Amino acid sequence: MGVNAAPTASAASARSSAPRRLLPPLTALVAVAVPTGYIAAVDPNSPGHYPDCPFLAATGWWCPGCGGLRCVHALTHGDLSGALHDNAVAVLLFAVLAVLWLRWLWCAVRGAPVPRLALGARRWVLVGLLVLVFTVVRNLPIGAGLAPPLV
Repeated sequence: MGVNAAPTASAASARSSAPRRLLPPLTALVAVAVPTGYIAAVDPNSPGHYPDCPFLAATGWWCPGCGGLRCVHALTHGDLSGALHDNAVAVLLFAVLAVLWLRWLWCAVRGAPVPRLALGARRWVLVGLLVLVFTVVRNLPIGAGLAPPLV
């Protein structure tokens, strides 16, 4: 065996598996980027482009997701204060999802397994209470700053 020896099968499979490992996180990025690009281009503040919230139409209350499209539009245009005004919980959710995606990508680059994210029942209850409090407060006069503007 000399210098021109063929690489071992394990070395070749390790190199070929790197693109395969990166495919899921990059596919997820594209799956998020395409609709985000659409929302960046088509302003949700202009009526007629997106359907109305059925919860708002039925109750007159802002749901936890109301203002989410406007929040995404504001973030894509660099308006963090506008995004927080439109839907502060969505901004928090997007930040958490970005960190989790970066963690997933880093594990894929390194070839390490992605650690499981297990939220116990108490944490899910805490998240639910946070969303409930946000929903109630944004519908009260003291929380008017948390409600998106009427269009």
